[in-house]
Amino acid sequence: MLSGLVFIPIIAAILICFLRQPSGKQVRLIALAIATIILLLTGAIGTQFNLLIPGWQFTEYLPWIPQLGLEYKLGIDGLSFPLLALSSLLTWIAIYSTNEQVQRPQFYYALIFLVNAGVAGAFVAQNLLLFVLFYELELIPLYLLINIWGGEKRGYAATKFLIYTAVSGILIIAGFFGISWLSDSTSFDYGAINTQGLSLTTQLILLTILLLGFGIKIPLVPLHTWLPDAYVEASPPVAILLGGVLAKLGTYGLIRFGLGLFPETWALVAPGLAIIGTVSVLYGALTAIAQTDIKRMVAYSSIGHMGYVLLGGAAANSLSIVGAVSQMVAHGLILALLFHLIGVIETKVGTRELKLLNGLMNPIRGLPLTTAMLVLAAMASAGIPGMVGFISEFIVFQGSFSVFPILTLLCVVGTGLTAVYFVILLNRTCFGRLDNDHAYYPKVNWQERTPALILTALILILGLQPHWLLRWSEPTTTAMVAAVQLHSNQQVAQNLDH
Repeated sequence: MLSGLVFIPIIAAILICFLRQPSGKQVRLIALAIATIILLLTGAIGTQFNLLIPGWQFTEYLPWIPQLGLEYKLGIDGLSFPLLALSSLLTWIAIYSTNEQVQRPQFYYALIFLVNAGVAGAFVAQNLLLFVLFYELELIPLYLLINIWGGEKRGYAATKFLIYTAVSGILIIAGFFGISWLSDSTSFDYGAINTQGLSLTTQLILLTILLLGFGIKIPLVPLHTWLPDAYVEASPPVAILLGGVLAKLGTYGLIRFGLGLFPETWALVAPGLAIIGTVSVLYGALTAIAQTDIKRMVAYSSIGHMGYVLLGGAAANSLSIVGAVSQMVAHGLILALLFHLIGVIETKVGTRELKLLNGLMNPIRGLPLTTAMLVLAAMASAGIPGMVGFISEFIVFQGSFSVFPILTLLCVVGTGLTAVYFVILLNRTCFGRLDNDHAYYPKVNWQERTPALILTALILILGLQPHWLLRWSEPTTTAMVAAVQLHSNQQVAQNLDH
């Protein structure tokens, strides 16, 4: 079943490219049908997923290149499945929200499916080299999606994204090779890697390399400069994939390979990570306040919200890690909704500039339903109770406070700043008087409304019933934290013996 999630989109990408002169509508319907199959397959895996098992499930194994230690080994657990489900959903949302008149539709949808295959493969890979292969698979497709279907400065944004992400991949594969060679492992199997025999200095060097690699992908301050340009210049469906899915590869890798492979060393770098996460939260919020382009404002807000994930990961207790995983999912849903709504507003009004937007809440000549959902998305992002953003941030703060009290309080201040820039956004876009001469905006059709309604419903449902989200990752993260504490206790005992 996991192989299906990897190879169905790859096969779909190939088949779509060989269609003979189909219309844009036909290609979209075919792509939507395939994305629906992928989403249903993900749902089928979810129905068979055993919530009581903390380890790998649905494992698949096939020898590939044993001389290099490369094996085709797949599996999912409570850390990867919520993100896998998020990826499948947002791929469907991105395809559904794409305009039927998109240029070069066959190439466009083929690239989206290749991105989906790479992300899904990375989330289910149990072999370090296999993870890198899937991690790199989405690089060129996303570069092309930005460079061909992006905005005016798409070439610059796409090239910057390509360079940063390529450096990220180089650092990660260098870290993985270093782990394998220095630990004298003959395999890159995640379960077979043992770093306990390495010296503390060696572990710190290898962990730092991985942190830099995944930090670029998240991205964390000061490795973030590619993000605003890429998010702003990408079309709304591609921005949904970039912000809602791609950034999660960085945070997932940070927890899976940083915390998972270096449990002894994690405590040494955790304070620094928590500081970087806090700086990201405050920097993202303060920079967002200064923006006049609402899409760029949301892009900078993404930097801040990913800082919460880093804070939870740095605290490394069962509560904070569960909060970090739920924050990844919550951030993906909220950011996807914001980018979609901003895309609708830009299409109908013709601008994203705050100084040119006003009165969109007008029930007759404005965009009342779109702006109502924009208000809800802003409230969710600001952590208003009753929505999924609140419970995710609250659990992160609750888990992190006992470890980093001052930094946690500063991040709480960051949530207040989030409310500030979203109040600015909503006040200037939703309220005020419309221009009587020009404000006759086209109506929003159901193709544009449906993705937003689906995302809005999920944000509300998971906010009111957070257990439906938290239960997937709780057993796995608890087991991971127990392993970290065991290694820590062993290290303390060894020091006492000496």
